[in-house]
Formats: sequence, C-alpha cells, structure tokens
Amino acid sequence: MNPTDPRDRRPQRIALLPGDGIGKDVTAEAVKVLEAAAETFDLPLELVQLPWDADRYLATGETLPPGALEDFRDNWSAVFIGAYGDPRVPDMKHAADILLGIRFGLDLYINLRPIKLYDARYCPLKERRERDIDIVVFRENTEGAYVNIGGNFKRGTADEVALQDEIHTRKGVERILRAAFDYAVAHGRREVLMSDKSNVMRYGHDLWQRCFREVAASYPQIEARHMFVDALAMQLVLHPEKLDVIVTNNMFGDIITDLGAALQGGLGVAASANLHPGRTSMFEPVHGSAPKYAGTGRANPVGAVLSTALMLDTLGHAEAARTLEEAVAESLRQRQTTPDLGGSLTTAQVGDLLAGAVSRAAAGAPAGPRPAGA
Repeated sequence: MNPTDPRDRRPQRIALLPGDGIGKDVTAEAVKVLEAAAETFDLPLELVQLPWDADRYLATGETLPPGALEDFRDNWSAVFIGAYGDPRVPDMKHAADILLGIRFGLDLYINLRPIKLYDARYCPLKERRERDIDIVVFRENTEGAYVNIGGNFKRGTADEVALQDEIHTRKGVERILRAAFDYAVAHGRREVLMSDKSNVMRYGHDLWQRCFREVAASYPQIEARHMFVDALAMQLVLHPEKLDVIVTNNMFGDIITDLGAALQGGLGVAASANLHPGRTSMFEPVHGSAPKYAGTGRANPVGAVLSTALMLDTLGHAEAARTLEEAVAESLRQRQTTPDLGGSLTTAQVGDLLAGAVSRAAAGAPAGPRPAGA
C-alpha cells in the first residue's frame, strides 16, 4: 500500500489497545481526535479496539492471543497502545507480554522520542524559549539490558549472586545509528550525537563506538558527536539548545527521554513511536497507567494525541499530523489543559477541544482551539 497515493483507498487498519487505568481514558480522547482527522482529511483509517487488558488477563490467563503477532504483521497498518499496569497483577506479566512482546516480536528496533517545548511556561528550566528545546532521541529498542538474560545463584541467601546481561549486536547497533543519521538528513538536522558509557562498559559500548565512526563516515554532511551518558544528562539540563538528534542504547534512552519529557512539561505531553520502517509499527504515550486517577478526568491526553500524530505521519498523512500537533501546541499556549499543566479542563474536555480544532481545519480555520468563551 502507498498511503501517499490518493488513488489507494484501501483501509489502514489500526489496532487500539487502551490497556489499563488512565490508558483507557487517554485512548478514548486520542480516538476522538483521530476520528476528527479521518473525517477532515478523508483518511482511510479503520480503528478496531482490542480488549487486551488486566481484566481479561485475570479472567482468562491469556495475554497476547495465539497468532497475534503474525496477525499484526500481516493485516494491520499500526498498533496504538494507551498504558499498561494494574496492581492486581503484581508481576505485570500481561503488560510485559503485550508491550514488550509486540516490540520484540515485530522487531520494532527504533524507539523515537521527540522532546519539543511547545510553550516556555511549561519548562522547569529558567529563561528557556520554545526554540531552545527541539530534540529527537533514537533509542535502540530490542537489545541492551532489556533482553531478560541473566539469573540468580544461591537466591535468598547471604551469598546470593545476581547476573543481568546486556546484549549488543553489530546489526542492531548499526541499524539504529543509520536510522538516526537518515532522520537527520531527511529533516534538515545538523548533528547526531551518540551517547554511551564506553569508558566503563568496555566491550558492548566499544562496539557502539566503532559502529558510530563507521556509520558517520557515510554521512559527511551531518556532524557526528559523542558524549558519555552522565555528561549528556547534565547537558540536557544546562544546555538543551545545543542538542539535536541523539542516538543511544535501550537503557540510557529510557532514562534520558524521561528527563527530556520533564523539559517539555512532563510525561503527560510526551509521545513515542516504536518503528521498523516499512512494517507494522506501534505508537504510545510514555506515561504509566496511574490506576488511582483512572476515570477521574485528571489524566492528560496530550501525549496520546501527539503519539497519534506520529502515527499519522508514519502512515503517510503528514498534513493531518501537522494539524494535530498545531492543535495541541495552541491548546498549551492558551492554557487549555488538564490540572497537571495548571489548567482546569478534564481529560474529555481536552479531547473535545482538540477534536474540534482539527475539524475546523477543514474550513481553512487555524488548527488551534478557540479561546474559552469564543
């Protein structure tokens, strides 16, 4: 399928997995905005909700149904996930099987995390402007410390030994590095910075060092820079304006992107994409399920809506994606937000506001929400 060809009207099937807690709340609003975008821009989207959550797991013992990954790979254009986690499942088996199962099973090796400040008032750093924070992080998503290789010897005794292994392959490292450089070229970015801890982790991160030098040589138009991850964490706070495209391993990417989210207003604003170019990919806000806030109307749906914008862009609907992003940006500028950002709107009210803004774009009106009372 070629989503950019207006003659191709085959439906793009999107699997919706709201998950648990506030995942259900924010997904409902993301769907509301997606449906407005589909109508406004005449998009061939088919949204199908799948009831794979903690309730279903506790009732049936099943997480991912048999054949689910093959079905996603062959019959769906994208997967959208709300958030997973339920205190009734202490080991979070259902969350791990579904979320990590899809990432690893579909080989979604790119975790793309934009860190963009839409309004300076939401940044905890003093004297920062919107243009100072516009960073894109490429986190390797299928290797590193998250492969669950290790074990315990003499568990529960005073002599217990715990081993947790990282795995880095040349194939895995090279492809995430190339993805970062390709993005920089395609989006007019000036620099790719690779971050590791090779001064201590001498084997796995030495592979990152060697691959980075080799891959960077193929992109002479892009400046290639290296920084140890502790120094990068410091620079994210001191000089975020000096950072552009960052590429790093699974664990470090997990940590620095949450720090980056704080710079843009918190996890409620943060979006992500789990990608394998040319294949079915997965999109999700990065916050947790926060069960105690479920159904209270306090959950911020902006991260979910921005994740759907990433999905639309990946599916070839760039204009719709830009409209969603501008609607979010304008709502933040007008302080039409949930309480976590100082506003007084409920989760559903923010969804209504953004869906309305997207619908008005059909008449050539500005994408942003109308001020209260307008």
